[in-house]
Amino acid sequence: MNRVTGIGGIFIKAQDPEAMKAWYKRHLGLDIQGWGGVVFRWHTPERPEPEGATVWSVFPASSNYFAPSQAPFMVNYRVDDLHGLLALLRQEGCRVEDKVQDSEYGKFGWVIDPEGNKIELWQPPPGKFGG
Repeated sequence: MNRVTGIGGIFIKAQDPEAMKAWYKRHLGLDIQGWGGVVFRWHTPERPEPEGATVWSVFPASSNYFAPSQAPFMVNYRVDDLHGLLALLRQEGCRVEDKVQDSEYGKFGWVIDPEGNKIELWQPPPGKFGG
């Protein structure tokens, strides 16, 4: 079973999200969209689907989306089989959240690493990158 197949997103908390987005736009040239982030489109010979992408986004420092992690960031990893991987991680003794989200953007699940960082696992919907 493939476990992680790529990085689906990088999410950063900021005390002043608008200033943070403006800095990244001005100094690093990120094309920040109205929803608060940017989508980097990609494909490889191994994964030729044209809609592959990595999302970068800023969250307010007050966001609870990364909880229980206290880290100011969260990485989202792409996976092929979310439910299978979550079951395997549970068997291996990992701290896996019970909640799984299924939406038009795909399936999402979460695991906590040994340092207490919340990691998002994302299975994109068929034929879409979900961003």
